[in-house]
Amino acid sequence: MVYESKIQFTLDTICPWTYLAKSRLAKALSELPSDSPVNFTLQYLPYQLYPSASQEGEDKYEWYRRSRYGDSEEKMKMYTTLMTAYGVGEGIDYKFGGTVANTLQAHRVIQHYQDKLGEGATDKIVSSLYRQYFEEERHPSSKETLLRATGEAGLSEEEASAFIEDEDEGLMEVKMLMREQAGNGIDSVPYVVVEGKRRDITLQGCREVAEYLKALKQVIKESG
Repeated sequence: MVYESKIQFTLDTICPWTYLAKSRLAKALSELPSDSPVNFTLQYLPYQLYPSASQEGEDKYEWYRRSRYGDSEEKMKMYTTLMTAYGVGEGIDYKFGGTVANTLQAHRVIQHYQDKLGEGATDKIVSSLYRQYFEEERHPSSKETLLRATGEAGLSEEEASAFIEDEDEGLMEVKMLMREQAGNGIDSVPYVVVEGKRRDITLQGCREVAEYLKALKQVIKESG
């Protein structure tokens, strides 16, 4: 009998480390045998790194330099060099221009379609949001970005547009999920919890593929 394990993946779509972690976790999952006695299902949960950001946003590079690196150009260059190198290893072409802005609407779209369509479509939406923001320097939660993401997940523009235009539908549920995450002590992302039959395994921060694979194999081992 196959054991159903949920992987709770708490993310923000403007976090470069969660983009890396998503890629590495996907690689780890792909290395599991096809006849695994555990079926892993990914569930995305919302977190905001910059909840006070406006929807209009501001210059991404300047914001990172000022808020993360004390306005030091030298430290910012070290960061961009490091992330670029990490990205190459995962097939991610990090760019550092564009706009950083509030991600609440992006989370609303992710959660709505996760509830409605399940893992496959949601994964495509999340992948598109990451790629658009980090590799194409697009706004993280503009209507254009969200429509493109839902389109890449196979949704018709007419259907998705109606939901995206109504910025209040599902918003309360997303805010409640965020409060729940905060109540669980989550104050950074990525935050991954792999549900197990005997115990859950928690992985904070971006880990290597081998570490994700070890956690998955441990859950498989303990599922018997």
